[in-house]
Order: sequence, then C-alpha cells, then structure tokens
Amino acid sequence: MAEAVWALGLMSGTSMDGIDAALLLTDGETVSAFGPGAETPLAPGALPAARAVHADWRAFRPARGAAAETLAAAEAEVAQAHAAAAAALIAAPGAAAPEIVGFHGQTVAHAPDEGWTWQIGDAAALARGLNRPVVHDFRAADMAAGGEGAPLAPLWHAALARRIGAEGPVAFLNLGGVGNVTWTDPARAPEDPGATVAFDTGPANAPIDDWMRRRAGLARDENGAAAAAGRVAEDRLARNSTADWLARRPPKSLDRNAFADVAAGMEGLSLEDGAATLTALAARCAAAAAEHFPRPATRWLLCGGGRRNPALAAMIAERVDAPVEATEAAGLDGDLMEAQAFAFLAVRSLRGLPLSLPGTTGCRAPTPGGRLARP
Repeated sequence: MAEAVWALGLMSGTSMDGIDAALLLTDGETVSAFGPGAETPLAPGALPAARAVHADWRAFRPARGAAAETLAAAEAEVAQAHAAAAAALIAAPGAAAPEIVGFHGQTVAHAPDEGWTWQIGDAAALARGLNRPVVHDFRAADMAAGGEGAPLAPLWHAALARRIGAEGPVAFLNLGGVGNVTWTDPARAPEDPGATVAFDTGPANAPIDDWMRRRAGLARDENGAAAAAGRVAEDRLARNSTADWLARRPPKSLDRNAFADVAAGMEGLSLEDGAATLTALAARCAAAAAEHFPRPATRWLLCGGGRRNPALAAMIAERVDAPVEATEAAGLDGDLMEAQAFAFLAVRSLRGLPLSLPGTTGCRAPTPGGRLARP
C-alpha cells in the first residue's frame, strides 16, 4: 500500500477571476485528510497577457513575432500568479509542507473534436519558484490515447464517494461555465467498466453570466435573484441549440463558449425572464444527463459556483428523482474540490496510475498522464 503524501493542487477557471489552492493528504487512491485551502481573487485587469491570449487564441496558434512575446508573457504571468497563491497557502498557520504540486494551468481553449486542448502556464518556473516538483500537462496523454482530455475530476469524485460512505451511486454535478457530471458507484473499483461515467452536461453558468454582464453590467446572477423574479420563456427553450448535444452519447466535452449563441437568443426578454430561461436551460441540460447513467443516482451533489444559485438548484431538483444537495451537505468543500482534484491527480501521476478512463473521456484504455517539472 502506497504511503499518503501531502500534495498541493492549483486550479484557475476559464473566467480568470481567481486561483484556488488546496492541500490534501492522499496516496492517489484514498483521502487520508483534507488540509487548508484558499481562494485568491484576481482583479479584472490582472494577467493582461493571458487575457489577451484567451480572448484571441487563434492568433497565437502558432505564435510568431509580437504574438510569441505576448504568449511568453502570458505563460510567465500565469506561473507567477499561481506561485503567489501557493506560497500564501503553504505559509498559512497549520499548513503542511507539500511534497508535490498539481498545476492545471490556465485553459485558453478546448477543442476535443479537433483533438487538442490548450492550457498555459510555465510549470518549470513554478517549480523553481516553489522549490518543489510540479505535475502539469494533465490532459495531453489522454487526448493522445483517443480521449477528449476532459473531464479529469471523475476519479477524484469516485474517491470522495467512498470517503463519504455513499451507499449507492452518486452524481457529482459541477456547475461551472459548463456543467459536467460524474456518476460513480462506490461499491465497485472506479476503473471497472461501467463503474464511473462522466461527461459535460451542456451550458451552465456561462450563458447566465454573459446575459447578466451584457444586460446589467453584473458578473453573475447573485444568489439566483434575477431568475427567481422572472418567468421561463418556454418558446425560447424550444428553439435552443442544445438538443443534439443532449442526445449525443458520452464521452463528450465542451469549451466554455460552445453555446455562446444561447444567451443571444434571449434578446427581447426582460433581465429577469432571460435569467430565468437560461437557468431553466442549465437545469434541463443537467437533469437530462441522467439518461446516460448506467442506473439512477441515489444522490446528486452540486459543486462549482452554480451550487450557490438556489434557483438553479431548485430547478434541477424538480427534474431528478433523488435528493439534490450542495457538496457541503456531505461534509465536502465545494469551493476547493477542483483544486483538491489536481492535488489528487498529481499523486496519481507520480505513481503512474490512470488519470482518465474510457467511461470518462473516451480514451482507449485507462490512461496515466501528467508531466513532471523539477525545481
């Protein structure tokens, strides 16, 4: 049995509004202890080079001349911001010294249908800055093995299902810009065929956020207040562009902007009715995921920023035949789960264990991954 080690996981979402860092004591298969974590917010003007690459990524593939200089600056910015977040957590009272760091990097674009995904961040510089080995580039090996490169958290979710003593299949529903779900049966080894299934459900927070930003200058529908005050425009839902996606069998994964047209389709509605309709769409996409489960989940646990939206949670609960709760109801930290996932995956990478499975990404066989940067 492998010895558990302290690992530090780092994660930044596509919105670039902050960096999550979390410590975890794990052997890469089980969770021995949760350490402290922290969310480091990023100001809207932070990481200007990285934002430029994210906003116009096509101009940087391949990058030449001034574009290459901007890309190099972006790689350095991302590493520096993550180093600062990691160093602050390591220095926090009671924090254990991690032996390994899992660094996801900043996603610029994700195009699984074209066989590539792109995360930026100078892992070698991060390793030097922290004086610790850093596991990075988690997705490339999976894509080389025929997978979609996402989602990568399912094996982590499977470990959590066992940690909380789940007695039946659990659906972990992560509500970020895009929704993704992991169905896992804790009574079976997660690598067993059919024991762990995962995929992206469709648009979640992204269209709602885009709508609120464009119509009201707000970053999000705080606490689902606008949606709760509005009415769902059923005719707009009937015309949305997600039907083919929902019918498509897993594995399947999305870029954050894959359904950018959905929010635009709400024009002419009030702020509240548009928010209500987009929230209903996210809920219906999430609930439709159950059609692809091997058997019904006995419990749905919500993580990601969307779990704080009571309107969204209520709409999901109306459409699934099982309890729907935030992960905190199971004693888990929904804010830190993705950062914890990359701490967990870093240890798995060191041990040569699979990071992805045929049932989670479509790879041909359970596939190890990640690359190691030493200080």
